[in-house]
Amino acid sequence: MSPKPPTNVRDVDLEKPNAARMYDYYLGGSHNFESDRGLATQVEQVAPFVKDIARINRAWLRRVVDFLMAQGVRQFLDLGSGIPTVGNVHEQAQRHDPAARVVYVDYEAVAVHHSYELLKDNENATVVWADVRNPRTVLEHEETRRLIDFTQPVGLLCAGLLLFIGDEYDPEGLVAAYRAACPAGSYLAISTMSQDEADPETRERLDGLLKLYEMADERVYPRDKETIASWFAGTELADPGLVLLHQWRPDLSSDGSLAWPKFEESPARLLGYGAVGRVAG
Repeated sequence: MSPKPPTNVRDVDLEKPNAARMYDYYLGGSHNFESDRGLATQVEQVAPFVKDIARINRAWLRRVVDFLMAQGVRQFLDLGSGIPTVGNVHEQAQRHDPAARVVYVDYEAVAVHHSYELLKDNENATVVWADVRNPRTVLEHEETRRLIDFTQPVGLLCAGLLLFIGDEYDPEGLVAAYRAACPAGSYLAISTMSQDEADPETRERLDGLLKLYEMADERVYPRDKETIASWFAGTELADPGLVLLHQWRPDLSSDGSLAWPKFEESPARLLGYGAVGRVAG
């Protein structure tokens, strides 16, 4: 059995910028179009640190996968995975164990189409074309059931996803629904944007960024730390808890300093929180 690619990709309005393809551009990927690059360039003019936001988040995700593999997790459900680009979850996990299984989930047709092409020869990774706001559709999908054994620990990944989920869709309830499907010993990983620690100038630039994203039909919802912490109900946070993304188990050089010090001078380092929680028994 293999995943079925979207059949309506040609019907997608490629003249309209898309947040997933813009994220791919920020990471140096190739699955983006002129319209995406045009708006991304405007965003960079308003918020020059936007590429750092994307790269810090992607580096956090890589470290999370490494951590979960070290805890014995061998299957991952990546919600709102976007376009396959630099630092894919399956590449990182299967570097440790080729038998590690990954299910990507997204609803954007171009993202899913590219994922299908990338994964069609990989028996242990697949993509589900579905809206994460409907957990039942995702959890009961034949491809999810093919690769994820919900009697064994699952790595549930929400890297940047909840930034695009409005309060009307009850982010806390969505997370709880997916968490409830995973057995004790599973892990929930969440990263998202916050303005809690941003200075006034950075906040002003973020306001401009949010307005530009509306042109891509994407509303962006930064949350405060207290709200983000509430999404981890039912889990026990792994050290160091809910912290700025660059502070979560950072890569260190041999002298103990950060392995990527260039981000230390970027406002982006103060714009996102992340944590990993172990699902309690």
